[in-house]
Amino acid sequence: MARALVLGAGISGHTCAAFLRKWLGKSDEVTVVSPLPTYNWIPSNIWVGVGLIKREQVLFPLAPVYENKQIIFKQAKALSIHPEGTSENPAPFVEIEWTLPSRKSEREFVYYDFLVNATGPKLKFEATEGLGPGKNSYSVCTADHASETAQAFLHLVEQMKKGERKRFIVGTGHGSCTCEGAAFEYVVNLEFELRARGVRDKAEIVYLSNEYELGDFGMDGIFIRRSGYITPSKIFTESLFAERGISWITRAHVAQVEKNRLHYETLEGEQRDQDFDFAMLLPPFSGVGLKAFDRQGNELTADVFAPSGFMKVDADYTPKPYLEWRARDWPRFYVNPKYSNIFATGIAFAPPHPVSRPHIGRNGTPIFAAPPRTGMPSAMIGKAVAHSIADIVHGSPEPTHTACMAEIGAACVASAGANPFTGTAASMTVFPIVPDFEKYPQYGRDLNYTSGEIGLAGHWIKIILHHMFLYKAHLRPGWSLIPE
Repeated sequence: MARALVLGAGISGHTCAAFLRKWLGKSDEVTVVSPLPTYNWIPSNIWVGVGLIKREQVLFPLAPVYENKQIIFKQAKALSIHPEGTSENPAPFVEIEWTLPSRKSEREFVYYDFLVNATGPKLKFEATEGLGPGKNSYSVCTADHASETAQAFLHLVEQMKKGERKRFIVGTGHGSCTCEGAAFEYVVNLEFELRARGVRDKAEIVYLSNEYELGDFGMDGIFIRRSGYITPSKIFTESLFAERGISWITRAHVAQVEKNRLHYETLEGEQRDQDFDFAMLLPPFSGVGLKAFDRQGNELTADVFAPSGFMKVDADYTPKPYLEWRARDWPRFYVNPKYSNIFATGIAFAPPHPVSRPHIGRNGTPIFAAPPRTGMPSAMIGKAVAHSIADIVHGSPEPTHTACMAEIGAACVASAGANPFTGTAASMTVFPIVPDFEKYPQYGRDLNYTSGEIGLAGHWIKIILHHMFLYKAHLRPGWSLIPE
């Protein structure tokens, strides 16, 4: 009997656990540890955040789904990894602390043969003074955050209907943030909803980002072939914002957020302020703070995790100048180099280097987008790791399936107004996700598979994807036939 333990039940962890259950034998154990009782289809948090749908429509309880599929579910948070066991018992284990109310704070050792770290990120609001829910800005990172954001947004809409003018700021709350795509999607949805609610003329909307140029998205931007011309995503995004009257500030690091006022630093080293009535600013990410110990109890966290707290995998982490980085530096199997039975998927793995060109401000502040690892690639990585583990259990001497971000593509449909008749969406594909300038010297990507379009059809696809992926996440009949 093999024991596979998955830490985290987000897109990557949930996908990995589901396929492990499908491909491992009945006598093998699949266990999921997650501190929350629910699954959150995070891409649709954007619609929750503008009040179009309720938080309950992007959440469902995990326990019944896992019980139905014979997946052991422990509502708990992981505290530490012990890949060598103890001096008395060499079996590797993870120490967890239950968050289930009936067992709250109870600790347990969960033993494993294969461990998948899919914990996702820690939301580091504290990196910026005054940033985040409960302080001076809002977020859509969780369903609860998005629900709170919607309440504030709708409250301002009511004030605007009485004639008041408001300023909205949407973007990134720190110079090292990632997930610019989510901020982009939220700002265009917010703009659409203000128009739909008849108060657009009372609103000033500002997009504020750490990107060097609009459309960078942490991927160093993309190039799209359209009507015989090659268009950079910078032009694509600027055009979209200009059409909608959204102004933008780029190359910015938010240093402090006060009530209705934020302070940011530019790459040129200038200190600037911006007043606002509403700010939705994403935080930077880090690892969740897991520690690792050897059998004698000595800490080996630095051997297993990068300084960012994300887990090291089969990537080349040798420090290099930006122009010396290569696509082949990126991991293929997501296996830890020290322990071959430990994998990290989704946001939990440590990227070997930024994809966007690093920029350091005159004051020494890093201001550039971090690599995205959410959504489609996150699920693809989770599935590939599940496949490798299943093959190892069935006799393979090593991992068999890859999902290297420098070898796979991704599709993203960013809603830009959720209405079945007047809405739109920006539909983008990119191949590969991490540019490979050795294989595609001119643009780093294959332009035959890299595209960008905006229109109503994309919005219909977005609606279909919302329902299709929630169906899949429920592990209903035929779920495994739906692609990642």
